[in-house]
Amino acid sequence: MDHLTSMTVFANVVSEGSFAGAAKRMRLSPAAVSKHVHLLEEWLGARLLNRTTRRISLTEVGASVYERSLRILEDVEDVRTSAAESHARPTGSLRVSAPISFGALHLGKVVAEYLAAYPEVSVELVLDDRVVDIVEEGLDVAVRIAPLTDSNLIARRIAPSWEVICASPEYIDRRGRPTKPSDLQDHDCLDYALRAGRGKWRFDGPEGEVAVKVSARMTATNGQLLRDAALSGAGIVLGPTFLLGEAVRSGWLEIVMPLFKPVGRSIYAVYPSRRHLSAKVQSFVTLLADRFGENPPWDNWNVASGVDNPD
Repeated sequence: MDHLTSMTVFANVVSEGSFAGAAKRMRLSPAAVSKHVHLLEEWLGARLLNRTTRRISLTEVGASVYERSLRILEDVEDVRTSAAESHARPTGSLRVSAPISFGALHLGKVVAEYLAAYPEVSVELVLDDRVVDIVEEGLDVAVRIAPLTDSNLIARRIAPSWEVICASPEYIDRRGRPTKPSDLQDHDCLDYALRAGRGKWRFDGPEGEVAVKVSARMTATNGQLLRDAALSGAGIVLGPTFLLGEAVRSGWLEIVMPLFKPVGRSIYAVYPSRRHLSAKVQSFVTLLADRFGENPPWDNWNVASGVDNPD
């Protein structure tokens, strides 16, 4: 027996208020409608409808089955629609939020590729280092590197975010090279003000995780500003390789404390938990994951033992 079909027929009998109405709506014979309801009752082992010559009414069990049948049928339709949407061509406006440094350095090329692939989509990039409320601000997707706290959002990991701790050769010549986390208390540190646990840096060392409170001569809410300060010899900076990697590869910054690796994070694409994920969001998130992935392009360089992959 096709239980879904029988549920559909039963739901239509209730909504139309009669077997004849359901038969007309579904283009079935009244006998076929009656048979579906009878078979559903037999399968469930309970009477669903009270029938008289003039009207029908739900039994107590029937009322419960009707409500649950509606939810089941809605979920089935949701599966069908989602499958269809996954093949639909993305259209409309896509609003994307991302941290300033990451967006400015790495999203331009991907967005250009996306626009070329989907000419019916326009993209608005909103760069902001604060954690924005996606729903309240009408965003479709947000790139997040901060810890995920909103359980109402769907998150897809698109890349690791490895970190390094480094300083300019000029600073090291002038102030010396720290070899362990406790040494940082005697150095000028450049601290990202929006980092979780501000003022405390965490490392994986030979004997496990170590956290140290740093003496920050400078704090800022933007990583590029801290990188530029480090390049100018202002102090020691801890930050992601997507921001500092090129400077380390070029020798403008040198990794310090190679035995103590900064605790890494992950980069996520997050979006509202909607029953139907639009084609424009799905295609954009998929492109981000494909272009970045577990070996993102900004890490195509060698910094010896100074980089560690987050779990």
